[in-house]
Amino acid sequence: MSKQVMDMRPGKGFSVGQSNEHLRKWGDRSWEYATSTGNYDRTRAHLNFEIKDGKVMDIDTTKSIPQRINENIRARGIKDPNEGLEEPKYRTVVNFIFGGSRDRMRELAFGNQDVCFTHESPNDHIVRKKDIERWALDVYNFVARKYGEDNIAAFIVHLDETNPHVHCTLLPIVNGKFSFKKIFAGKDKFDFKNYMISLHNDFAKVNEKWGLNRGESTVVTGARHRSTEQYKLDLSRECTSLEEQIEDKKSILKQLTFEVSFAEKRVKGLNSMIANLENRRHQLENEMSDLASQIEEDKGDEEALRKRLVKLDHELSGVIDSLSDKRQKLVKANQQLSEYKELLDEARDKIDTYREQEQAYREKVREASSDLSEQIKFRLSDALLGKVIHDFREVYKDLDGENPFEDTLLEDLAYNAEGIMKCAAMLFAGYVDGAVSFAEGSGGGGGSTSGWGRSAEDDDREWALKCLMQATKMMKPTGSKTVKRK
Repeated sequence: MSKQVMDMRPGKGFSVGQSNEHLRKWGDRSWEYATSTGNYDRTRAHLNFEIKDGKVMDIDTTKSIPQRINENIRARGIKDPNEGLEEPKYRTVVNFIFGGSRDRMRELAFGNQDVCFTHESPNDHIVRKKDIERWALDVYNFVARKYGEDNIAAFIVHLDETNPHVHCTLLPIVNGKFSFKKIFAGKDKFDFKNYMISLHNDFAKVNEKWGLNRGESTVVTGARHRSTEQYKLDLSRECTSLEEQIEDKKSILKQLTFEVSFAEKRVKGLNSMIANLENRRHQLENEMSDLASQIEEDKGDEEALRKRLVKLDHELSGVIDSLSDKRQKLVKANQQLSEYKELLDEARDKIDTYREQEQAYREKVREASSDLSEQIKFRLSDALLGKVIHDFREVYKDLDGENPFEDTLLEDLAYNAEGIMKCAAMLFAGYVDGAVSFAEGSGGGGGSTSGWGRSAEDDDREWALKCLMQATKMMKPTGSKTVKRK
């Protein structure tokens, strides 16, 4: 039976990273990392869409979701309560994920097309079916009726992952103010639980015509008993981003911790019951042995003794049956405890793995950002230097009388910028012999490089300047005037 899915998670803001993931605003390197660590298929990215103002359209990547949120609330004259705070404390965003059982959602999205979900072959030829658009519009209208269309900051539908789904970014605004508690939480956890039950029931009415039945809310069920098979399925489930993977597995980890604690108490209780039953069995057996001796030795009323013996025998039979039952239950409880502990370790390992992946991803982003920054600085500096030298040459040749640039680096660069830069580059890279040969082969004197080298105090900028000054000297023709510069 196909089930609906509705997951709701409040947040104290919305990051650009989340936005880029939702909008698929990724470059080649980000896509490469995403497909290597998650269930993304770039060849199906063209199938993704969003719904805006009740209309199906291509995803708009010109504005991030944080930008959309800011423009939304400013246009309505609403202030973000977290604005100006060092640490955000108010829940200003509600992140909904809507979907359903994998096979049914794939049927809505792709029909009977042959889609490859293992990255073994491209899916550029796959087309989006109208049913997924109609279903998404029904969900959009459900949210709009429930919370107001103005409060839908983004409604993105992803068809490039394992299971088609919707990301809805909702602003919990009522009467012109942010108020997550008033809309969702109520007075206490019981109000929240009842609200979520009602919300799932209402959503089921929307999904009924799409063959998706009411599922179970994790908010409603909380830390309740689940079979180990269900936990295995939950642990194997892949979410839409590393952040969601971590949060999802943390939720499972919390529930598994509860299950382990409960199972440990059950094992302890069963052991205690078995010990008490064993003691009672020994007591009954001893008392029955005494009664049998009394009857045999004709010590007392034989009829009363035999009645007592029958009663004790009946009780002993019950104790033995109970012992057998408790021992069987103890075997199962120990087995279940062992399974839950293994699943608990697996959940912890998955969280550690996802955290490592997230850290590696962030490191790659930092490296990429650093590389990009250096490339930009290099290109700008190169362009600026070329322009300055060109302009200086044009002005320099028209100078009359006293030359204010005499014996300066700028004058040297005006005469031989390309040669000086090549020589300086070799010095910077440590190719001193190559720099000397280049200088001498270009008509320069070469000059002495005795004692030349980078000191421990030189940063890259200082070292580059030293190399530039030394290259200027080395590129001067033999016998020409040398000026010491600092």
